[in-house]
Amino acid sequence: MGRLVVSDLQMHYKTRKGNVRAVDKVSFTLEPGRALGVVGESGCGKSSLGLTLLRLLPKNGEVVGGSIRLGDQELLQLTDEEFRKNVRWTKMSMVFQGAMNALNPVLTVGSQIAEAIVAHEQTSKKEAAARARQLLEMVGINPDRYHHYPHQFSGGMKQRAVIAMALACNPQIVIADEPTTALDVMVQAQVLKAMADLRERLGLSMILVSHDLSVVAQTCDDVAVMYAGRIVEYGPVEEVFTNPLHPYTQGLTQAFPDIDAERAPIVSIPGTPPNLINPPAGCRFHPRCPLADEACRRIDPELAEKGRAGHKVACLKVSDDGQAAEVKFA
Repeated sequence: MGRLVVSDLQMHYKTRKGNVRAVDKVSFTLEPGRALGVVGESGCGKSSLGLTLLRLLPKNGEVVGGSIRLGDQELLQLTDEEFRKNVRWTKMSMVFQGAMNALNPVLTVGSQIAEAIVAHEQTSKKEAAARARQLLEMVGINPDRYHHYPHQFSGGMKQRAVIAMALACNPQIVIADEPTTALDVMVQAQVLKAMADLRERLGLSMILVSHDLSVVAQTCDDVAVMYAGRIVEYGPVEEVFTNPLHPYTQGLTQAFPDIDAERAPIVSIPGTPPNLINPPAGCRFHPRCPLADEACRRIDPELAEKGRAGHKVACLKVSDDGQAAEVKFA
């Protein structure tokens, strides 16, 4: 299995008002067998990053710079047809947000999984159907449900079926975009456990896109915090969540309820993410940051390692030894 190395990746959505810089100079490395969580508010580029990696962008989406290397192969140099045949599904696949939207309501669930296998591998329909049954069983669905339609599955079962579809061609990396959205907490826990078990059993690498910090904390090894199209903090999950350095990360953790703490009001970050057609100069978080000064308005901070090994942050207010002021949002 190859490592995934993303360097200075840039993707824009072209609109009449200008280019939306949805993914702007994003860099990270995903080692084989590791799981990376990508967190942040809506509109910060999390889902766009996943779609960019798999070339599933709408017509107005365009990669304008950077590199995506899987092993020794530069994926951005491949034609769309080469990428479809040799990468999508076979090396990287995706669990889409909203299982009902990912499944065709007029085809049986099993046939949709088998169809993906036939489309990318030299195999018969009979062999593909047998594999599809095995995949259903692997994610905890009775293989006898092969001929059932999506409307005959519960929400949790549909999500498991989409996971089975993502595993159809034995990919190295699975990108999961909000895989537990709209599921109740009990079903969410079951789906997350199934994903963790599959990761361990199959040796998969995973990128988990989520707004839920607890989901990332349960399932991932590392976390990338995205804001306004960029990664502002990156590192091991436990380190980042117990010692957040960037004011934005601190705001996200403060906005997450702690059931073990004394009762207190939920604190939110004031304001909204910036317009990415014309983002603010300097640090993009400065209009919402209580610590911002003139330097923050002028200087665009780079993501750099500060403090413990592997913990990176893009903030002028964090010292090189990883000391950061505690930020309190009103």
